[in-house]
Parts: sequence; C-alpha cells; structure tokens
Amino acid sequence: MTFVTDLLATVSRRSRELIGWKPAEFEPRTAADILALARTLLSRRGEASGTALARDILSGYARLDAEGRLAVLRELATGFGADKAKLDAAIAAYQADPTGAAALALHEAAEPRRQELIRRLNLAPGGTLALVRLRDDLLAHVGASAELQLLDTDLVHLLSSWFNRGFLVVKRIDWSTPANILEKIIRYEAVHEIRDWDDLRRRLEPEDRRCYAFFHPRLEDEPLIFVEVALTAEIPAAIGPLIAEGGAPLAADDARVAVFYSISNCQTGLAGISFGSLLIKQVVEELKRELPKLTTFVTLSPVPGFAKWLAKERRSETGFLLDEEKDLLAALDAPDWRADGVRAQKIDRVLARAAARYFTAAKTGGNRPLDPVARFHLGNGARLERINPGADLSASGLKQSHGVMVNYLYDLPRIEENHEAYAERREVVTSSAVKKLAAPV
Repeated sequence: MTFVTDLLATVSRRSRELIGWKPAEFEPRTAADILALARTLLSRRGEASGTALARDILSGYARLDAEGRLAVLRELATGFGADKAKLDAAIAAYQADPTGAAALALHEAAEPRRQELIRRLNLAPGGTLALVRLRDDLLAHVGASAELQLLDTDLVHLLSSWFNRGFLVVKRIDWSTPANILEKIIRYEAVHEIRDWDDLRRRLEPEDRRCYAFFHPRLEDEPLIFVEVALTAEIPAAIGPLIAEGGAPLAADDARVAVFYSISNCQTGLAGISFGSLLIKQVVEELKRELPKLTTFVTLSPVPGFAKWLAKERRSETGFLLDEEKDLLAALDAPDWRADGVRAQKIDRVLARAAARYFTAAKTGGNRPLDPVARFHLGNGARLERINPGADLSASGLKQSHGVMVNYLYDLPRIEENHEAYAERREVVTSSAVKKLAAPV
C-alpha cells in the first residue's frame, strides 16, 4: 500500500506540473476555493489530473473549520444537481420517442452532477475514507435540511455500492492483531466498555472468546463493524460473567453455545448501510467450521429504549400495568432500588412482563418494534428467545433498561422463515415463554 500511495502522489505531482499549476493555485484554503476546484474537476477528462484535483479538494476540505465544511456541503447539495438544460432536452426527446435508448439518456441526464463528483473524489488516495468522514459531517446537519438530505441520498447510494458484501473481508481479531487495530477495537466498543488493555486481552485471548470484524480493502486498518463472541455451555442470562475478571475459560471443544454479546459499528459515516446481519451470518459459518459441536447461536442483547418507554407506561392511565405494579415500580426512581433483594426480585418479575409487552406491542409508525436492537435481529431472522431481568447491573444498563437484557436465538433452519414473517407481516417471532409473559393478566 505504501508503494501505491507513493506512486499516486508522484502521479498527482507530475499532473500538476503538466497542467501548469503553482502551489498557491491548488492548495484550497476556503470553501469557495474547494468548490471552484470541484467544478474544475468535473470539467476535466484527464484521469491523472483528476486524481491530483481530487486529492487537493479532500485535503483542503479536511483543513476547513466546521462553518467552512457546512458551506461546502450546502453548495454540493444545491449547486451540483442535474444540468437543467440537458434534463429538459432529454425529457422532450423521451416524450417524442419513448425508446429504451431515450429512457437511458433521460436517466443519465437526471443524475445529479454531485454523484459524478463523488465518484471522482473517490479516486484520490484515501478518498474512500475521506468521503466516509465527509458523511460524518453531513449527518450532524442533515436532519434539519431537506436540501442536505439530497446530498446524503447520493452519498448513501454510492457508498452502498462501494461497501457491497462482495468487497468486504471478515477477519478474526485476536491478541496477535496489530496494535493500531486493537486500539480501535477499544475505542469503537459501543455496548460494553473495554476499560483498558487487560480488559481487551480477557475478551480476545482465552480459547472460549472470539472477535471478528469486517474490513474494506480501501480503508486498510479501519474496521467497519465487529462482533464479540463468548463460547459457553449454556445460554447466558447475564453479561457480568462473560466480561468479568478471573473466570476460568471453557475448553472450546466443550462449548455448545456461541453468544454474540456485543456488536459495534465503527464508522458513523456508514450509518444506514447495514453490515451486521452479514457479519453474524459469516461468523456463524466460521464457527461451525471450526467447532462443529456448537449447536446454539444466540445473542445477549441490550434493550436501549425500554426504561424510557416504561416511564411513559407508568404515567399512563390506560396502559397495561396494574395499579399495584405501578406502586412497586415507583422504587425505580431511587438509585439504590436493587439494595433490597426481596423487593428487587418482585420488581424484576414485573419488569420481565413489561419487557415482553414492550417487544410485542410497542410499535413505530411503520408497525415495526420500537426497540432498534429488536428490529435488527428480528429482521435478520432471529427469534426473541428469553427476557433476562437483572442481567446488566452497570450504570448504563440500569439507566437504559433497568438491567433487562434479552437473548435472540438464531435457529439456523428457521432463519429464512422468521425473516419472512417479520419482513412481510411485521410479526415479532418469540418463544412460548415470551408469549406467556406478554399475555394479559
């Protein structure tokens, strides 16, 4: 990669020399400079000079402050749309003679010019990662602007093609993985914090632990998403034993259950481009080949929106909670509500029933489960297998779900059937135990 990078740098430098640019002319310092170079890039046909321009545009954009970057994004959204004259002519031609060739010409004329600009920027050394970072900036503003949404749609369209599964490589992360990647695993862990290097080692080195990540050839040492796996004898009901210090590892050959206990996306600029389902299925295949005695594949998953939903139910006059249950759940407002073990057990029973209702009855406007983790796993064809109150007693676990976690079961022969039930009918596929909990009292 170093050789290729140096070669491209040489090509870029020679290209500048050949077309007569001086340093002051190709080192953009303002949003206006960058946009002027972007228009120049679209007007040129030479690939070498285009690579040089693309590199200068992206490096100049990276040096801008937040205000300058937003100005560039706004102009890309509003000033780099389709060529109106060409589009009008293509529309007229198609209406006069609606052939396949005319339809193709109309399609090409309708494409915003920013899509071609993005393609050319991607040719720069490090261009793909720079565009992912650019979308990071865009996502901070896109919700408040219909115009910026147009730019985001184009970026997602192109990034989805470039990050197609066919380009992704799954790699196992272990203690021998280069340190720069291990540092990113620590930094990107989004579910259960990795406190330090010793904590990371406990998650990677024992024979009953695995970690896998997706990589893209153009992003070199940047993981896209990674999953942490524990090999166990039984389906776990709590996260503590899986990540605690001092536990004796299980011999891998004695394991019967593979537990996906943490899935973390690493690149916010790729939000909305799903890799998780692909990674889980790939890892299942890897584990089955390595350890054929594994029979069960489950998650131990957080329930990030449960506490917020339950707070509304507690205030509702028409909710499903009984008055005595509301009185009992009032203890949740105290930070030490688990200190009384007997009361905590009673509360946990109510929480389990409430969680079952949350998963089966709480829906978005599109009739999908309110819980984002549930949408992900159910969409992959998993079954909601078990609800585990008191499973995550960390500060974050108590805050987001009062300690509740759940197991989703990937029953391999039924994954497609479950996926179709969810995709076609928005059916929340659950075990009989969860159905019983969700039933009216």
